[in-house]
Amino acid sequence: MHPAQPSKHETMETQIVIIGVGGAGLAAAVAATEKGADVILLEKRRALGGNSAMAEGLFAAGSSVQKRMKIDVRADELFKIAMNYAHWQLDARLLRAYINKSADTIQWLEDKGLKFGIYPYYPNQFPFVWHCLKSGDTVKRGGFEIIKALVKDCEGLGVLLFRETGAKKLMTDRKGHVTGVVAVTRGKELRITARSVIIATGGYGGNKELLRKYYPYYNENMVLKGVPNKGDGLLMATEIGAATEGLGILHLAGNSPRGAFDLHVVAEEPNTLWVNKKGERFVDEAISFQHFESTNALVRQPDGVGYTLLDERIKQNMIEKGVIKGLGLKALPGTKLTDLGKELELAAEKDKDWIKIAKSWDEIAQWMGAQPEVLKATIDEYNAYCEQGYDEIFAKDRRYLDALRTPPYYALKYHARYLGTIGGIKINHHMEVLDQEDNPIPGLYAAGIDTGGWESDTYCVRLAGTTFGFAINSGRIAGENAAKYVEGGRLS
Repeated sequence: MHPAQPSKHETMETQIVIIGVGGAGLAAAVAATEKGADVILLEKRRALGGNSAMAEGLFAAGSSVQKRMKIDVRADELFKIAMNYAHWQLDARLLRAYINKSADTIQWLEDKGLKFGIYPYYPNQFPFVWHCLKSGDTVKRGGFEIIKALVKDCEGLGVLLFRETGAKKLMTDRKGHVTGVVAVTRGKELRITARSVIIATGGYGGNKELLRKYYPYYNENMVLKGVPNKGDGLLMATEIGAATEGLGILHLAGNSPRGAFDLHVVAEEPNTLWVNKKGERFVDEAISFQHFESTNALVRQPDGVGYTLLDERIKQNMIEKGVIKGLGLKALPGTKLTDLGKELELAAEKDKDWIKIAKSWDEIAQWMGAQPEVLKATIDEYNAYCEQGYDEIFAKDRRYLDALRTPPYYALKYHARYLGTIGGIKINHHMEVLDQEDNPIPGLYAAGIDTGGWESDTYCVRLAGTTFGFAINSGRIAGENAAKYVEGGRLS
């Protein structure tokens, strides 16, 4: 892949322009080029990879890896799981195209020298679908390595890349066919004529105006853990008449306190107690095993604020015996948080608004701004449930009912964490962008989280790795179909 700057003429010509160099854009570029197409990549930032570079693993059904490990996971089964989870509110053919492509994509990546293993995303997950990179016995965060492999492929295939080049407008002819892109690079306008354009700009997670418009629970305290994309692809596509689907879906991903990673782990442990700013319990804390769902409960609370409460005994168990749930590949179940005591003390000194250590619950309540009698009633009720082994309100699994009676007590404040948005541009199972009458806009494709119709309002963690998996698979499908389109082939 050759970094480039525009010529003095500020006009270029190619067959396919891809906007966005994350997982979807790179997969599209490699796939299209492997089919013989000439491709130009445009990336608004200098860094490549987008949100995909931060991903851990990706979904697949019936892969060679699963077969090697004697794991029987079939596309039909997973298709039904996803559709039933979403109450059949998804585009069934689009979802099926993604699932059907996923096994071949794992082989495609392994052919490039990457090696995968299958791991549970959460304890006792079934079926096993989360493909993570491995090196010997070591599990690795796969996103960055996959991005590196795809960038290397693009370089070898001669793909032309423009960094720090933001697309501003899609060009069309009188018939409404896409004919290229107008972009800006270092203050200069660059016009690229092309037979096809693929949008892969990574959603609108950093556009507060669009978030306020489409997501009813949005507040500015929410913590974005992905790239702050502005929705450029969505805005360009709708400007030329593209339909929308799935606007207002955030990829919620758990509690986000301030401080060291271990505090993020603690904030989601199932044997802690969670309350809102009034000091009232609001959820079965064990739902944190599916933190994409637990965050739905958090965003409904006043100001979207929550607190994780624990005592000294629970803290010591995390240090000496290890955590129950953990968080991602960095803190697997059983991981001992050996530095937790120091980290809690440091955070309480440094971030007084975010963590409190106290000898009494009254002191914790005053720090929270809650009425002490309300928090005391919550603690007393919860402790009674722990003693009797039955949670009368939320029916929390008795394995995680752990009374808070040993001072000092700890409180961690947090807001909702989200990884980005899901949804926006309406597409079909060929990844063609659709107009207001559900007809394809000739020459225009979209992939990754810029698109809607493949995920419901809550991420389906049973198909763990779907966001990253959809980026790579939809990118491949878009690239292959765009290559076929520019050669005059017909999509089937």
